[in-house]
Amino acid sequence: MTTSRLLAALSPRVRDTVDRWLEIASLFREIKDPKVARSLGPAGVRGLILQRGKQGTPSRFPASHDAFFDWSYPADQPAMAELYARAKRGQWDGDSLPWSTSVDPLDPSRPLLPDGFLDYSILEAHGIHLDPAEKARLRADLAAWMLSQFLHGEQGALMAACQVTEAVQFFDGKLYGGTQVVDEGRHVEVFHRYLDTKLEKLYQVNDNLFVIIDALMVDRRWDMKFLGMQIMVEGLALGAFGTLYKITREPLLRQLLKMVIQDEARHVHYGVLALREHITKELSDAERREREDWSFEVALLMRNRFMAYEVYDEWFAHKLSRDAWRRFVTRAPGMEEFRHTMFSRLVPNLREIGLLTPRIQARYDEVGLMRYFDGVSADHLTGDQMIADLDRGAVDPKAA
Repeated sequence: MTTSRLLAALSPRVRDTVDRWLEIASLFREIKDPKVARSLGPAGVRGLILQRGKQGTPSRFPASHDAFFDWSYPADQPAMAELYARAKRGQWDGDSLPWSTSVDPLDPSRPLLPDGFLDYSILEAHGIHLDPAEKARLRADLAAWMLSQFLHGEQGALMAACQVTEAVQFFDGKLYGGTQVVDEGRHVEVFHRYLDTKLEKLYQVNDNLFVIIDALMVDRRWDMKFLGMQIMVEGLALGAFGTLYKITREPLLRQLLKMVIQDEARHVHYGVLALREHITKELSDAERREREDWSFEVALLMRNRFMAYEVYDEWFAHKLSRDAWRRFVTRAPGMEEFRHTMFSRLVPNLREIGLLTPRIQARYDEVGLMRYFDGVSADHLTGDQMIADLDRGAVDPKAA
């Protein structure tokens, strides 16, 4: 009997529990490199199995890394010094956003997500028929879930930026890193304020996102913190922010995202500058291979992060199988656009820093990510350019 037939024979509650464990097991089986398993394994247990992010208490991470001081204060990275100057000019105050804007997440004239963002046919095939008001509430809740994960990711970025500023070995990089700490604090402020005062809803951290943050906080290697946060988390977030900016018609959210995108473009640029020569010239072949494998596994975790199981638990638990929900989310036109934009930002940066060698390309190709190989990397993009491109792109036809 196949796994799907076995699951179908179980009660909905047991079926969902077994499906969750099978999904976790499949993620762990993907990890081929033992060093990557040692890096992500303990975080995976804490995040995916114990669900430490959903226990209602603050998470304590045993952070351990070397703080790098240089008492000669060298001007050692001109490109980072220029980025620092740009960051100083680009500072903004979250209070300056038009918070007086009235936000009604169910207003059809200014939707958070357009009606075509979801394809309801999969739900209907399983006997779930939503009326127009329920569809609007589902889209509003999905938007709140996305923004909640952005908020949780920004808190992780805030903590990682503090660690990176201590650990980075370039003094110009430390000066820039100080501006990123301020940026991330501001992002936490504005995303939380929007969720708290406008949508009045906050979802718990997604388990896959928790795993990545956990792994980064406890890793003592400065370049792994850079790789994980500046390239992986921030790079994917930059793509997600851009997609939401393009499709939402809620004016306060668009202005908030526009300002955040300006900052995030610098953050990912910083990661490329810091890691490019380090990875290609200073690491051994074994160290580079480990980082290559680690990046691939984290890319899969980030892809699975957008399954929105927290929304499933609220709306459809025990009415719809997790497998059907995964198909609903995966095939949603708006979610396809999210994945396309996120990985079109991430993959070129991995190529640029030397972590997409022919050795690993076949694995990216297997999961459909090599099509982004020739994209533009972050060191050739500014926030202004991204906003201009997004404004020209308007709303994607599939999500209109």
